[in-house]
Amino acid sequence: MVFSSTIFIFLFLPIVLGIYFLLKKKSRNLFLLIASLFFYAWGEGLLVLLMMSSICANYVMGMLISISHKKKNSSATKLFLVIGVLLNLLVLAYYKYIHFIIENLTYLGINVEIDVSNVTLPIGISFFTFQSISYLVDVYRKTVKGQQSIVNLGMYISLFPQLIAGPIVRYVDISKEIEERAITPELFKIGISRFIIGFAKKVIIANNVGFIADKVFGAPVGDLSTSLSWIGTLCYTLQIYYDFSGYSDMAIGLGKMFGFNFKENFEHPYISKSVQEFWRRWHISLSSWFRDYLYIPLGGNRKGIYRTYVNLLIVFLLTGLWHGASWNFIIWGLFHGFFLIVEKINWIKLSPKLDVLKRIYLLLVVMIGWVIFRAENLEYALSYISRMFVFTDGSYTYPYLFLNTYTLSIILLGIVFATPLRRILVAKTTQLSINNIWVLIAERCFYLCLFILSLLELAQTTYNPFIYFRF
Repeated sequence: MVFSSTIFIFLFLPIVLGIYFLLKKKSRNLFLLIASLFFYAWGEGLLVLLMMSSICANYVMGMLISISHKKKNSSATKLFLVIGVLLNLLVLAYYKYIHFIIENLTYLGINVEIDVSNVTLPIGISFFTFQSISYLVDVYRKTVKGQQSIVNLGMYISLFPQLIAGPIVRYVDISKEIEERAITPELFKIGISRFIIGFAKKVIIANNVGFIADKVFGAPVGDLSTSLSWIGTLCYTLQIYYDFSGYSDMAIGLGKMFGFNFKENFEHPYISKSVQEFWRRWHISLSSWFRDYLYIPLGGNRKGIYRTYVNLLIVFLLTGLWHGASWNFIIWGLFHGFFLIVEKINWIKLSPKLDVLKRIYLLLVVMIGWVIFRAENLEYALSYISRMFVFTDGSYTYPYLFLNTYTLSIILLGIVFATPLRRILVAKTTQLSINNIWVLIAERCFYLCLFILSLLELAQTTYNPFIYFRF
């Protein structure tokens, strides 16, 4: 069940919201837990048992860590943390990487007699395992107290707004709201508006440009012209941003409807002037997770320049691997890590007056990286990238059939709204609507029209995947 589906919008969400507000506050967490497990089981079937097992295991390990803290038994505390983290990582490794591991062992001539043909990737496993690990580490660090209620912890781990594709919500950030939260009309209104914006980003922009990107990347590289290869790259660059940020917007909006304030996950990453800045703006919940739970514990930049470089490469190797069991993702992560090191070395210094060159550099790095990310294999990725710079014609022209006035307008809108323009407009509208009822009415009409337009777009297409579902 995806957020951008009529079943979710007109059936699941209204029913869950209606029952939620009819219940007493003390029963709402239990209901959200049940609703979230149902939401997960809808698409994953019996794999919901894996989710429930994860909840139970992390609850037990969190309690054991808390008890060891009270007894001031540091060795036991550390042991329980290690066991808890390893359990989460082993589950993630088995379901997400077992095929990749066996494939590479076979390539090296090591035969492994294990039948893994029935092992499928549970949707959202990378997100809920990372949330569980952050909970255990924060309990170990005494940043938060261990959760005494398995219902509350289960609700946190399985909470359906961010369960499938993030953002990665840390327990420490919503621990108070898990215990007690207030839902005001203003917060609920903001939640609805944010959900509509994310819905529109997904079905109007991401789906349209994604369709073209798939047609381009599905063709043999030798048949592509240089111009078409760039069109495919541009469309995928827009697709992955509006697909993922759209989902994050919907998740944040849904969270507000239920009284949770999730942190932002995107801050207009394509306006960055460096790869370092890009990762402060892109998938913020993941990059900050790796920073706080891996990079800093490894020593960060406190143990000399060369150790800093090694730490960065480790973090971005694992960032790539987190995205999928493929050498493409690993190379993509190391590709970004390499440019971060280049920026640390500061080989090239440009005047602030030449910021436009920094932005062009960043976009080139990111777009080439997205080709590696999107391609089916490394051979295709390298051939595709070379095609982008050889300036040649191609025999494949099918995607041009879809580059009509409407689609080109969508691409233009995607480029424009990748900048902070929308935020500026929203800020000005909010300021004006405080004392002007007509501006407030116009704002409501805008969101209503945007929602209807998105529904019409959804009704006329069967292309509605979420890229980050498979991560």
